[in-house]
Amino acid sequence: MNTSDTTAVPDLTPAARTVARLLDAIGDEQLGAPTPCPDYSVRELLAHIDGLSLAFRDAARKDFGPTTGTDPGSSLPVLDEKWRTVLPQRLDELAEAWRQPSAWDGMTQAGGVDLPGQVAGRVALNELVIHGWDLARATGQEYDPGEASAAVSYEMVQPSDDDSLRDSIFGPPVAVPDDAPLLDRAVGMSGRRPDWRPGD
Repeated sequence: MNTSDTTAVPDLTPAARTVARLLDAIGDEQLGAPTPCPDYSVRELLAHIDGLSLAFRDAARKDFGPTTGTDPGSSLPVLDEKWRTVLPQRLDELAEAWRQPSAWDGMTQAGGVDLPGQVAGRVALNELVIHGWDLARATGQEYDPGEASAAVSYEMVQPSDDDSLRDSIFGPPVAVPDDAPLLDRAVGMSGRRPDWRPGD
């Protein structure tokens, strides 16, 4: 995973809004459907997105506690019964928190891992991009997080000298043609098949 610091900071708002727009088209009957994340149904993927929205919101605010200190892989996430109203709000809060310059300064914590704010914000954006793609594929929706967000995601999933963090988050990369769309290449580097469909 590329965790290099840069002075420019990305905007999480387009990706957060893109994920939020997917929610309206998800029927209750789809909650048990499979997703590109082998361990997650749509229900659990939604719960994971909810949890990461809280965790990275609080990471941006430097508000440390259970939301930032818990390993998301320690148990299957449980979906809030009011997710249709709660999740869009939390996505908005996540994006707003990372619009504050202070979010990108100094150190913070997410998933029980201490890391620079410059890195945490990009990890949060990558989580939105990749899991937004997961959700769209699982529910049969079109998905375009925007070229800028896809570029940050693609950078984040690149191999680096120390892949221990990357390997703990993503599966082995899937080969994707060099001339494929940037989002497809990011998805492939995250260990997913860009042509994944329910039933695969």
